[in-house]
Amino acid sequence: MSDTTPRSPAGAPQMLADVLLRSVAGTTALLRMTGANADTNMSELGLVSTTFAEVVLSPVVMRKLRPTWQEGSESKWELLVSATGVAQQVSALDLQSAQSLFAMTLAVTVAGQEYLIESVAANEAFGQVYLYRLLLREARQQAV
Repeated sequence: MSDTTPRSPAGAPQMLADVLLRSVAGTTALLRMTGANADTNMSELGLVSTTFAEVVLSPVVMRKLRPTWQEGSESKWELLVSATGVAQQVSALDLQSAQSLFAMTLAVTVAGQEYLIESVAANEAFGQVYLYRLLLREARQQAV
């Protein structure tokens, strides 16, 4: 049996990106964001502790960028994220855009390791974003 549902060709790049990310051992990433506090006056004074929320993005694939080795330099990573997964979270969180989602992100966790976002780029085809590329660096543990 075949699927004969008519589809717009504009959605093809998004479907293809999702399939490719899943087929190359795609995984999930957790975006750590500050949660919404009910009473902003109390939280501004520090009387209410800040809450954090984790947003799940899937499918994603992570790859290490070719290093230009320098003493003491950090490794750079690229996280390829499905645009449909991002669109679902943007809609669920009632945000304006994907850029606002990434701007609110404090850290990205993949396979138990935390990373910080350095930059975000979007790949487009037929006027629609099908893939987001996040340039990440490893988050260093700070002594308290």
